[in-house]
Amino acid sequence: MTTELQDPDILLVRYGELALKGGNRALFENALVRNLQGALKHVGGGEVIRRWGRIQVKPAGRWREAMRSCAQTFGIKSVSPAWNTERNLESMVAMGRRLLENKLQEYPPGSQPSFRVTVKRADKTFPMTSGELALAIADGMLDEDSTVLIQMKNADIDFNIDLRPEGTFAFLEREPGPGGLPVKTLGRGLCLLSGGIDSPVAAWCAMKRGLKVSFVSFHSPPYIGEGSRMKIRDLIRVLAEWQGPSTLHEVQFADIQLAIREGAPESLRTILYRRSMQRIASHLARRSKTGALITGENLGQVASQTLENLACIGAAANIQVLRPLITHDKEDVIALAKRIGTFDVSIRDEPDCCTVFQPRKPALRAQAPECETIEAELGLVTLEEAQVRASAKEHIHPGS
Repeated sequence: MTTELQDPDILLVRYGELALKGGNRALFENALVRNLQGALKHVGGGEVIRRWGRIQVKPAGRWREAMRSCAQTFGIKSVSPAWNTERNLESMVAMGRRLLENKLQEYPPGSQPSFRVTVKRADKTFPMTSGELALAIADGMLDEDSTVLIQMKNADIDFNIDLRPEGTFAFLEREPGPGGLPVKTLGRGLCLLSGGIDSPVAAWCAMKRGLKVSFVSFHSPPYIGEGSRMKIRDLIRVLAEWQGPSTLHEVQFADIQLAIREGAPESLRTILYRRSMQRIASHLARRSKTGALITGENLGQVASQTLENLACIGAAANIQVLRPLITHDKEDVIALAKRIGTFDVSIRDEPDCCTVFQPRKPALRAQAPECETIEAELGLVTLEEAQVRASAKEHIHPGS
């Protein structure tokens, strides 16, 4: 009769790129520990212990949700629910049999899943090599009448033993993490967030490279309704699951768009909108000591994203502009949006403010000097400064 498997004792957390940081490795590891502690708060908390080459998490409860939160923490390569076992062959075999018996319940009767044993021996004092121990465990786990097939590569079931100085751990699963660097280890970025597919993915990519990302959105009532505002907040709720509580700056943009519509050439409207957004975002970034703007721009994807137009738009910012998706194919961006959970929100049919008074034939090669002359004539700087002062700030939490 199959015995019910108890909850794992710990979650084994592995990191990849952090191990290459040399003398700065401890700084990145400590940041990762803090981020994991923050990620666990909304799933009951838990203890996070830094070990050499590993981080061990002891969830206070709801371990599956804790594992998901760990697997959505930047810097993590993979997470495994693991069970403690004694440092001897008999205990390892007994634990392996329990885990294998439990795992086989997932397969239909008569199936023959492939199987292997993998041993990592960080504790070199154990009297058997990794290969010898793996063979001995496999021999002890499988009966003569077992339907499981031994397969050394790409096996369906991989029973792992991690022999470490602080303990011996057994596990089957490896939940992949996003990799990258812990959020906030490389500073702060401000993402110009539209309701589309690209900008949320760009924000996620920036988070993966160690930036803590805040957001600015532009709202144009009465031309754009409340649905657009709610969509922006829903996108940030999804992204907050990856980096924790996030800040949104909301800017009213209709007055600026009306001024551009009334006094600028129609072909330059979109370029002037985006230049104005860059200036406003730059003001907000400086105010919050943020080092870069982040956009979802992609070279050649739409008329406003020619090389000349990107240069013209970027010239309006007085801090650096990061464009993580600049060379990505749209299909790649869509696939990543689905993976990180923003796609279903992004495709909700709500217009963003750039669709207001959209030109019939946009300029393909705008030049900054021409735009600067028009902006001065329209007095946009005064309008922008007023909207920066009137902007609203909101803190958004995961799933809130």
